[in-house]
Amino acid sequence: MQPHHFLAFDIGASSCRTLLGTLQDEKITTQELHRFPNGVVDLLGSLRWNILDLYENIKQGMKICASEVTTRPESMAVDTWGVDYALFASDGNLLGLPYGYRDHRTDGIMEEFFKLVPRDRVYELTGIQFMQLNTLFQLFAMARAKSPLLQVVSDLLFTPDMISFFLTGIKKTEFTIATTSQLYNPRKKDWEEELFQALGISKDIMQEIIPPGTLLGNLLESLSQETGLKPIPVIATASHDTGSAVAAVPAEGSDWAYISSGTWSLVGIEIPEPIINRQSLAFNFTNEGGVGGTFRFLKNCMGLWPVQQCRKAWSTKKEISFDELTQLAATARPFAAIIDPDYQGFLNPPDMPEAIRAFCRATGQKPPENPADMTRSILEGLALKYRYIFDQLKQLHPQPIRRIHIIGGGTQNRLLCQFTADATGIPVVAGPVEATAIGNIMVQAMGLGIVKSPAEIRRIIANSFELEKYEPQDTKKWNEAYDRFMNIIQ
Repeated sequence: MQPHHFLAFDIGASSCRTLLGTLQDEKITTQELHRFPNGVVDLLGSLRWNILDLYENIKQGMKICASEVTTRPESMAVDTWGVDYALFASDGNLLGLPYGYRDHRTDGIMEEFFKLVPRDRVYELTGIQFMQLNTLFQLFAMARAKSPLLQVVSDLLFTPDMISFFLTGIKKTEFTIATTSQLYNPRKKDWEEELFQALGISKDIMQEIIPPGTLLGNLLESLSQETGLKPIPVIATASHDTGSAVAAVPAEGSDWAYISSGTWSLVGIEIPEPIINRQSLAFNFTNEGGVGGTFRFLKNCMGLWPVQQCRKAWSTKKEISFDELTQLAATARPFAAIIDPDYQGFLNPPDMPEAIRAFCRATGQKPPENPADMTRSILEGLALKYRYIFDQLKQLHPQPIRRIHIIGGGTQNRLLCQFTADATGIPVVAGPVEATAIGNIMVQAMGLGIVKSPAEIRRIIANSFELEKYEPQDTKKWNEAYDRFMNIIQ
């Protein structure tokens, strides 16, 4: 089999990378070309994405590919985080810097919207988990504030669609990213008019929805000249990063679940049709689009964000690495303090360590006194929350779960992987680390007809990477800790 090459831009909320993927002889390999940080900017009291910096770094990745790599990619694609969007005027100009999903303008916004459309009705229409950061509530915050941008907006593009527009001049919305918005009706397979009417915003600002793997168009000639990269096809991959990551789960059969582990944790299964009923509403599960017309039935819960924020606070005087924190946590006393990672106060506090101490005091526990104890409490809390979600999942879907695949950056935290196996009592298979970028690449290959199906994608990935396995241990102690956890979250 001749080698096929693909360029992937994996744009995360904190870290971004440009990778060149090579598919040959039933194996996929990747080469990192460019890595750069990302983050929101506090601009006059609001959190905004520095889109122009992202765009310049994407062009830099293209220049590196053109100048330093002997092989040339056959296509390129972008994936990013979900829900956030940009607004454009009728002449194609960007209307301001896009808001970041942690911006406080959506605090308390959901209850206000439910006065217009009841909570049950919103879920019946969309099947999406309620989070104040969803696009629906971000738009409602703009409408409630009477934003003048809504008077002149012509087009709304989600973050990956926006970047693809910059690359091709073509405006479309890819299926997996559309479903994160809580504006899409999976039964109608279209934007939900009732919600736009409640917002007082025209549905006409939304784009045609296209499936992952769709060819958008070629790279603009002006960008080709600027970067030195020939005008190759731009593919709409599974452009929601979790959509690409789940496409890269190296599994077979149907008796498995996944945890896409990073800043957030996305815990769920893959199903052919959405599950939308009273119980899934009560448990706040979501139905997000997947590759091949599937749905990712999952719950979005906290990931390693508290550890990241604690590390930031602790590194003001002396830098401390994630590996060092994990090593310290491994030596700390087990279950000294039990926390709920999804406690509202952990979403974006000014001081994460103090927020955790305050939670412990409020729940009658002795607060962790040092980084070792606090990091262990966070990791244990995450594993216990995973078990809680899997217990709910078993009630919602009869599919047996005999193994859990952890993908993404969290696979590098071996302590969390072992804790997950221990807490759930289910064996864990960890890897690949760069699941999102790999899924991005393989969906490109499927879009070009080089790979024929999602099942073939998974078979190739399983054949390409060394996976780590974790067997459950100390289940009795974890069962006791889970009882404490249930008392705390109730």
